[in-house]
Amino acid sequence: MVDIRSLVPGMAENIHYAGSDNFTGAPVPGYKAAKRFLLKPAAEALARVEHSLREQHLRLKIWDCYRPARAVAAFVRWAHDLSDTRTKAAHYPNVDKSKLLGEYIAPVSGHSRGATVDLTLLQCDAHDRHCKQLDMGTHFDLFDPLAHTDSPDATPLQHANRERLLKAMAAGGFENYPAEWWHYTLQMQPQPAALYDVPVQ
Repeated sequence: MVDIRSLVPGMAENIHYAGSDNFTGAPVPGYKAAKRFLLKPAAEALARVEHSLREQHLRLKIWDCYRPARAVAAFVRWAHDLSDTRTKAAHYPNVDKSKLLGEYIAPVSGHSRGATVDLTLLQCDAHDRHCKQLDMGTHFDLFDPLAHTDSPDATPLQHANRERLLKAMAAGGFENYPAEWWHYTLQMQPQPAALYDVPVQ
């Protein structure tokens, strides 16, 4: 595992699971620090995507990368606790919590293999100093059909922005998960059967 910032020092990020601003409403077990790790081949591929985008005054913003298996287990426990609906309005307003396991919360996550990343696109000014998130139609971890990459409810602008991200990531060898416009996995995963549980620290 390598820290992506060792390859791209200025990579934008907001590691939600290290704090309380996420669908569980609390820091997630396994995230002892707001850091971003991937297996080296995936990190190098992502760095190439970032450098290519910078030529167009665009940047990536990372929300999650490697995810310890214990964090995934915590997500599953949270999904089974149907009495805890504190974050429903913000993260799954149109989906019953009992339906989240499977399509939105996997009992085994590709993130724990170290080659999956959640991210979005930033548009920067001509001097690359001021960057703003492009309108993708939803925020990160909205469990909703609107978050599906090809959702018919997204506006033409949102579709265009999702397509820009899709093309940039595909050029780097990453494949999108259709239920989440932000979720990408390196197609040639270095160790596709491995699951890791080392804490992020």
